[in-house]
Amino acid sequence: MLQSALMNVMVKAARRAGRSLKRDLGEIENLQVSLKGPANFVSLADKRAEDILYEELSKARPGYGFFGEEGGNREGTDKSHTWIVDPLDGTTNFLHGIPHFGVSIGLQRDGVLIAGLVYNPANDELYTAERGKGAFLNDQRLRVSGRRQMNDCVIACGLPHIGRGDHELSRREMAALQPKVAGLRRFGAASLDLVFVAAGRIDGYWERNLQPWDIAGGQIIVREAGGIVSGIRGDDDPLETGDVICGNEFVHAELVKILKPLG
Repeated sequence: MLQSALMNVMVKAARRAGRSLKRDLGEIENLQVSLKGPANFVSLADKRAEDILYEELSKARPGYGFFGEEGGNREGTDKSHTWIVDPLDGTTNFLHGIPHFGVSIGLQRDGVLIAGLVYNPANDELYTAERGKGAFLNDQRLRVSGRRQMNDCVIACGLPHIGRGDHELSRREMAALQPKVAGLRRFGAASLDLVFVAAGRIDGYWERNLQPWDIAGGQIIVREAGGIVSGIRGDDDPLETGDVICGNEFVHAELVKILKPLG
């Protein structure tokens, strides 16, 4: 697959950061871990990966803004473009040696997402999309699933844990969906949940209380794979609300209908 110059920049940065993470995954018991809020672990691996991404992206596109989970918002001289980056989505998985985590990069131009990448270095799966050019897993074109019966669908979700989120609301959502679907899954990395929808591996996904860097890379990949992404209301922007629902047209509409009245 021929990639644009922009995507080549993003892929190079993600693969270099991914190599660093994969090395650290192999030495997980030796990682120095600090606490950043209840049950929200941040490791040296996380910070090192963001430094690599910042270095690579800034070298290739000097002047672009950079909004990362660890380093916060670093404004550039180019006010039109901003990288939105999560160097290690699925930190808890990573720190437990679970090989399900991702490097996520989104690029906004004048507030609109124009490119996205999600990379899992543990299995070398690279998901990419540019606006109007389709979505890909490595060299394979992606398309959301075509299922139109909820009782055939597997849906991914987030689950709030200690010190995070509305546990009672989560229980109401689970109770509303469990009788209607073939399965519910909690994988622990929002960026990979999004691209699993794009790949048709799961039929839909919802989660609340996310950050822009959790969503930006995967959001455009779902849309370029033919899916719909919104907030819980169905017409809101997840990057603004922090809540996300996605799936094909039917699954998205059904999830909105079920979840919107609950909270």
